[in-house]
Amino acid sequence: MSAEMVAPAWMHSQITAEQYDSWSEEQCAGIEIVDGMVVVSPSASKRHNRLARILANGLDSAAGQEWNADTDFDVRLQDVPLTNRRPDVVVYRSDTIDVTPTRPEHVLLVVEVVSPGSETTDRVVKVDQYAKAGIAFYWRIEQAATGVPIVYTYILDPATRRYRDGEVFTGIVTATVPFPVEIDLGIV
Repeated sequence: MSAEMVAPAWMHSQITAEQYDSWSEEQCAGIEIVDGMVVVSPSASKRHNRLARILANGLDSAAGQEWNADTDFDVRLQDVPLTNRRPDVVVYRSDTIDVTPTRPEHVLLVVEVVSPGSETTDRVVKVDQYAKAGIAFYWRIEQAATGVPIVYTYILDPATRRYRDGEVFTGIVTATVPFPVEIDLGIV
């Protein structure tokens, strides 16, 4: 069976920002674009989605009126070659809610919940891409075998465009982004 039989032809050539912007929201769901190429993401588990939702709700409550926290939308890291990432949680300036696409300068924090199969991408590739794009904070959540999530936080060094390690939290996050956050990530 050839690749053309498994995936549509558009998945085998670089996608431009203009092409991607013409697609429907349904076409864009569940994919990311990296260096112009479509990357299909498998559906997340219920545990993964619940953890992202708990975190987004907690961040949204703590953020006040200046910031929003949401899930399931693209952040346009670069136009050429097109790179759109779809973090599990995004904290972005509330005055940009209707601005499309969401750009790194609109974003304060991105969060990735690591799932089986995404370990290298979430621990290495995305960290580098988000830092180079200038996003101030990156959090990576590991779903430990004990069921208690571990949150690794990173803070951007603007001079080097690299993240430095921040605090590590287990179960409950009590941090300051530019606003204080306390979120119980307990999974029931």
